Amino acid sequence: MQKASKQRFIGLEWLRFLLGCYVMIYHTLHQYPQRFTIPFLAEFTSMGFFATSTFFVLSGFLLTHVYFNGNVMRESGRSFLTKRFCNLYPIHIVALVTSMLVVTFMHWLSIPPQGPTASLRFVIYDTNSELGGTHPELFRHYMTNIQLSFNVFLQMFMLQAWNPYFLTFNAPLWSLSTLFFFYLLFPFLAPKLLAVRRKWLWLGIIMLVYLVPPIYVVWQHQYGMPFTGLLQRNPLLRLPEFLAGIVAYALFRQHQQTGMLPNGTIRGLMVVGILLCFGVATALFTHGARYWYFMLHNGLLLPAQVCLVYLSAMARDPNSSWLRHWSPRLGAASLSIFAFHVPIFNLFRTLEQLVRGAPMTCFKDWNACIAAAGNVQLSVVGYLIYMAITIAVCLLFQEQFVVRMRKLLLRCFPHTKAAA
Repeated sequence: MQKASKQRFIGLEWLRFLLGCYVMIYHTLHQYPQRFTIPFLAEFTSMGFFATSTFFVLSGFLLTHVYFNGNVMRESGRSFLTKRFCNLYPIHIVALVTSMLVVTFMHWLSIPPQGPTASLRFVIYDTNSELGGTHPELFRHYMTNIQLSFNVFLQMFMLQAWNPYFLTFNAPLWSLSTLFFFYLLFPFLAPKLLAVRRKWLWLGIIMLVYLVPPIYVVWQHQYGMPFTGLLQRNPLLRLPEFLAGIVAYALFRQHQQTGMLPNGTIRGLMVVGILLCFGVATALFTHGARYWYFMLHNGLLLPAQVCLVYLSAMARDPNSSWLRHWSPRLGAASLSIFAFHVPIFNLFRTLEQLVRGAPMTCFKDWNACIAAAGNVQLSVVGYLIYMAITIAVCLLFQEQFVVRMRKLLLRCFPHTKAAA
């Protein structure tokens, strides 16, 4: 059997790809009223935070597997951070610029209902208060010049996750900002967590600590600003997810080496437990009291997310050469899917409205052309095409741009070891 440090987790590759797809659906499907024609589809596609949190757990798990031999990091922290930066920043900066261009294009066309309000200045304050649900217009805001400049600065340096009030330009990019903060701490915290003896105890402590902020917020009934934004994306408050992934890998490695990985019966019970947790959480989140959002978002689902990553790591390599070929490629494209699905969707739906409206009138009567486009209802077939295009574009972007750019950037840092 291969050593754990050399193992390729095909299950984790597919998991991170599917998590990226789930987040894409979560951020875009709500634009389609047709989703209500399928029972429970709207509910079960509303848990985008479950996918993001699982991705953070997976990141801690996989990075520990790749960068550690035993309890010793196989290269310097400086080398690790350089690699992570060179992989993450090209995705971030291109997605940021693309988002700005698409928003500007949407505003220029001004196709209703989204086009007229599209602006680099437009943001929505983050709140989970009752007022946010009954009067959302109160939380719409156009940034001043100072706010705009400050948030451009945050975006350029991947610091936007630290703004607890609102997200700018391309909202999902906060996850890359938070992820990079995790990378900064990884060389210091991972060796310490791998060296602890009572790993189950430490995993439990991490999960309990993670619950402290949402419990405080619920206790104080602070469902508005800035608490909603802090719990949603503050890197320090989301750090337990990443740390849980590190400890989960330590347990997995220990179980693998001692032949104590769960048998078929236990694995089946774990699957049932994960599905049950997801189903109950969906019901509570969509139909329960307001405080359930904070508890589910920050802590209550972490055991299920750790189990999901652990089980996915146990998946055996399939006999299919097709699956073995595509799993690492699609898995590697997951970050690009996280970063680009919103600007691609905004561009796609704008063009779909134009094409399915009265495009020929654009050469004669521009106002009539835009009005016709505004009356177009987005189609389910078009949505499936959008999903396929997004996956294809992100796959090509990852392989043809990110990989090449990473190699080019790494040449500027001779101290960095060659990527594994």
